[in-house]
Amino acid sequence: QVQLVESGGGLVQPGGSLRLSCAASGSIFSINDMGWYRRAPGKQRELVAGITSGGITNYADSVKGRFTISRDNAKKTVYLQMNSLKPEDTAVYYCNADIRSRLTMTRLAYWGQGTQVTVSS
Repeated sequence: QVQLVESGGGLVQPGGSLRLSCAASGSIFSINDMGWYRRAPGKQRELVAGITSGGITNYADSVKGRFTISRDNAKKTVYLQMNSLKPEDTAVYYCNADIRSRLTMTRLAYWGQGTQVTVSS
């Protein structure tokens, strides 16, 4: 069984920073693309940032220059460094990873449980 466990959310003032982490565990053969999504109240889920197994990144226009995605393949962990946070960044942030199971060799998309980020003074 594969799990993604997120941490690092919380309440921060506008202009502040937070770092989210997402660790994968379980019967993992390989991890391909990883990413962060968010869902704000009353809005659809959107891609925030993604990173390939080779380290190629992409970002939503709204976070370019403020957020940085990275990964540590040895630790099976993806990070999202969020700087210059704005109230409109308030959302539940979800980790996503494309993982091939060691047991079945099946490749599936897995999701974390979500972590709340609130930007408010």
